[in-house]
Amino acid sequence: MKTSDNALARAAAGGDRDAFSCLIARHYDRVFGLAFRLSGRREEAEDLCQDVFAALPVKLRAFRADARFSTWMYRVVVNASHDRRRRAMVHARAAVSWGEVELARRAEAEEAAMAMDWLQRAMSELPEDLRDTMALVLDDDVTHAAAGEVLGVSEGTISWRVSEVKKRLRAMKEAEA
Repeated sequence: MKTSDNALARAAAGGDRDAFSCLIARHYDRVFGLAFRLSGRREEAEDLCQDVFAALPVKLRAFRADARFSTWMYRVVVNASHDRRRRAMVHARAAVSWGEVELARRAEAEEAAMAMDWLQRAMSELPEDLRDTMALVLDDDVTHAAAGEVLGVSEGTISWRVSEVKKRLRAMKEAEA
């Protein structure tokens, strides 16, 4: 019989390394997928996963099992993504006087032009709430209700956001044609 994620989380919070390893093995691919959809870049997603899993032993102590472990884990990833974006913005502002922002912007624009397909570019143009919503609901295991739980909004709000994203993507596609 397979041990539940909640049981593994409790054991890992108590210092059980095998339970922690099992949680990582079970959830790494989904966490990476969400991190990639949130960041749009493989390197950024890998860094985000490393940050999340490095902080996980401490964060597990706060896991109360009020929700499914996967829902809680997605919230951790979304929060970590927001933290990375805020830190990146602070660093970018600090570098203005040295001209590094312009160099970084050019390098990032070149990399993005080579690496992103149309959908990824379109997603990056969406407001953060819509982008976060789509990053979650594109995962087959995440229902609108679960995405609402992760983002702290109602299931109806998630459904509206998905509809809004579809409408915006259609408009972007038509504008490019």
